[in-house]
Amino acid sequence: MTIYSPIFLTFANLSVLFLSLSIAVIIAVGMTNLMVSGGFDMSVGSVLAFSGAMAGIVLRSGAPVIAAVLIGIVIGGLAGLFNGFVVSILGINPFVTTLASLSLFRGLTLIVTRGQNISGLPDAFNALGQKVILGLQMPIWYALILVVIGDILLRKSRFFRQNYYIGGSEKSARLSGIAVDRMKILNYVIVGLLAGFAGVIMTARMGTASVTQGTGLELQVITAVIIGGASLQGGEGTVIGAFLGSLLMTLITNVLTLVGVDVYWQTFVTGATLLVAVLIDQYGKVRKEKARK
Repeated sequence: MTIYSPIFLTFANLSVLFLSLSIAVIIAVGMTNLMVSGGFDMSVGSVLAFSGAMAGIVLRSGAPVIAAVLIGIVIGGLAGLFNGFVVSILGINPFVTTLASLSLFRGLTLIVTRGQNISGLPDAFNALGQKVILGLQMPIWYALILVVIGDILLRKSRFFRQNYYIGGSEKSARLSGIAVDRMKILNYVIVGLLAGFAGVIMTARMGTASVTQGTGLELQVITAVIIGGASLQGGEGTVIGAFLGSLLMTLITNVLTLVGVDVYWQTFVTGATLLVAVLIDQYGKVRKEKARK
């Protein structure tokens, strides 16, 4: 790509590239933890939009910036708690639960905003997403910090490593004394909190709370986590892998843009990449099963 386009390896292009993947990476940190335990969340894009919209409404009411930020994050956490409760306590399939939540929270976003974007937000709030440090906008720094913290916790923390046992065999994890339901609920809450935080940051970055924010984001995040080494069956995956998967997806989009491919093909490529990643994951599972026999 550097030979094809001199723009590719410039600082300006790379900074734009990392900025575009930062929001997905923030959520991918929590999604990795969740998928390692055998779950996943299809509602993160809608939770992001709802949290951002509520933060915008609070700001427009005259509340301080810190209050708006906290409310946005807490709303995300409550959304995650709802998903975790339905999946873990009521025993509803994660796909069905979070697919329903996708519509529920998108609907709530449209209800509270009446379908209108919320603009005119204060500069102090917008600085959370627009301020530049060492040439990089704040969302990039948030993403990098969370990747480091999340990777260390999932790799080294005895508490979070329980997710690997849950994803490997939930029955065995219960018999070994792991509080499986509590861990699963916590995982959904963490994803929700990060989606809420991402919604606040995205709203600050754009200076507007858009009702369409986060549309299709769940596909990008789940694709990145799977490409990064996580399995849909659980028990596998790392945060750094999810970061690299997200980087690869963004690189593909960036390359398609630089070579002049129609923007409408980019969504198709994302879906195709997810399909290939799932097929590879499934093929790997089949090979392991045959090797054991």
